[in-house]
Amino acid sequence: MTAKLDYQWHLRELMAHRGMFSTTDLRPLLAERGIDLSASQIYRLVTEKPERLSMKTLMALLDILGCRMDELIEPVRATSKVRRTASGEASSGGHAETGVGSFRPKRARILPDPQ
Repeated sequence: MTAKLDYQWHLRELMAHRGMFSTTDLRPLLAERGIDLSASQIYRLVTEKPERLSMKTLMALLDILGCRMDELIEPVRATSKVRRTASGEASSGGHAETGVGSFRPKRARILPDPQ
């Protein structure tokens, strides 16, 4: 089985190391390099891990930050979530479990009145 890969996005940290603490600091620098993104696009680029990114935008970010690609995008091994099934067996993958885990409510018993 091949290993699943993921990545960590370090744009916000690299910006902070260069004294850029607001997403609006990035917009004019990208515009100088011919990259025209809206304020909301830049906000998402900084605060979230992008799934798609144009090569021109990537190259502009590397130029602005004066860094290498491996400093901005760090490959990591994907972690699979282990969850319990109703039978108590562990399974991995799929959706993350929501709720209170192995704690399940007990069915209420209605007993006859002792009178």
